[in-house]
Amino acid sequence: MKVAIFDFDGTLYSKETFQLLMDHLKQHPTHSSNYKRFFRNILPIYIGYKMKIVPETKMKERSMQIYVNALDTLSKTEFECYFAELKDSMEQGFNEDVVAKVREHHNEGMHVMLVSGAYTPLLHAVTDSVVFDTVIGTDLPFTTDGAFDRKTEIYHIQGQRKTEMIMEALEGKKIDWEQSFAYGDSYSDLPVLELVGNPVAVKPEERLQRIAAERNWTVL
Repeated sequence: MKVAIFDFDGTLYSKETFQLLMDHLKQHPTHSSNYKRFFRNILPIYIGYKMKIVPETKMKERSMQIYVNALDTLSKTEFECYFAELKDSMEQGFNEDVVAKVREHHNEGMHVMLVSGAYTPLLHAVTDSVVFDTVIGTDLPFTTDGAFDRKTEIYHIQGQRKTEMIMEALEGKKIDWEQSFAYGDSYSDLPVLELVGNPVAVKPEERLQRIAAERNWTVL
């Protein structure tokens, strides 16, 4: 089996999800009152990151936790509705060349995967017009009755965790890695790009662009 693995932020979606999420909360007709709590809690971790006290991976994970904590009264269904409100605006930011590659690989019979640190219900809500066989993102914890579980911290999917989740999802399947594809835009996508014989750098940041040039990778 061949696979085609796609990143979301900066790859399928040409912008940054978290900035859009912050704007959505700040301007939301119902939940904007939660923005001050969110901003107050995220500011120290962001300052620590800018001062190089807090590692980037820790800053990202804590930011994701702080955001959903600001909406912790929402149920699973309400979270899904909240994220679905972003569908139209996010679709407008999709990279059409990448969307075409998703469809091309799907038509070729490959197992097409979306692997991202973005919230899983957000990924499902905004990509229903693009077919993926597997969607891997940062899951939100809920209790059995669908309430947000405030006691369980999220497990942010980033860096090496992406590779671990891919391997878990494909466990028991024989993968032709040499004939498989992966698409990403940042240096943090390197572990996934190195899995396959056909890595593709999508509008790559500077560090990834250098590596792509050195290794003669395709740049989209």
